[in-house]
Amino acid sequence: MSSGFEKMEEGQDAKLKHASEVQFRIEARRNKLLGRWAAGCMGLEGDAVDAYAMDVVKEDIKEPGVEDVLAKIRTDLGASGVDFDDAMIMGKLEECERMAIEQLKEEGYGST
Repeated sequence: MSSGFEKMEEGQDAKLKHASEVQFRIEARRNKLLGRWAAGCMGLEGDAVDAYAMDVVKEDIKEPGVEDVLAKIRTDLGASGVDFDDAMIMGKLEECERMAIEQLKEEGYGST
């Protein structure tokens, strides 16, 4: 039989797992939105937009943190001749994160 402490610990573990899952969904959605924005800046259309957005999502899986995503966006925008600066990208990243949180709330995932 579980003690009160074990039940409390199990509850905390469940909360942490849920928070981690929600954070993962937020970051994946944010990266997809950022990728779609960058694809538009580069003049991509149709299926190429979705493919690029998924490439951005996959980039974030390689290493923890957002730096790998930002590096990809910077490199790809630069290679496409898009005029940009870090403030523009960071502003869009923040906007995409807010949008991701709102979209996930609307879909019933809650927040961290």
